[in-house]
Amino acid sequence: MRIYLENFSFDTIIGILPEERETPQKVIVNLIADYNYSSGHFIDYVEIRDIIRELMDREKFGLLEDAIEEIICRIYTRFNIHYMKVKIAKPDILEDVVVSLEKEWRDV
Repeated sequence: MRIYLENFSFDTIIGILPEERETPQKVIVNLIADYNYSSGHFIDYVEIRDIIRELMDREKFGLLEDAIEEIICRIYTRFNIHYMKVKIAKPDILEDVVVSLEKEWRDV
């Protein structure tokens, strides 16, 4: 089974520039996650959104790369996922740049 989280947009503190450390800015998160679905075993989509939002707000990452790695780690730890791709953009800074990471786990 595959889950898509598309264009999840919110304001948060992220970045390394002085103004980025003080003023929340818009980020857009996209996620693809594959898992083995069976009756009674499902993934709570709202919980995935909550994990991402709470993590981003709490950690105030300097780099998108660090945010993506931590998002993947937290969601993988919580759910039985065997593939995930996360993309994050800061459209108000650079509208045509997206940072992404893809991971696959074969032991799930």
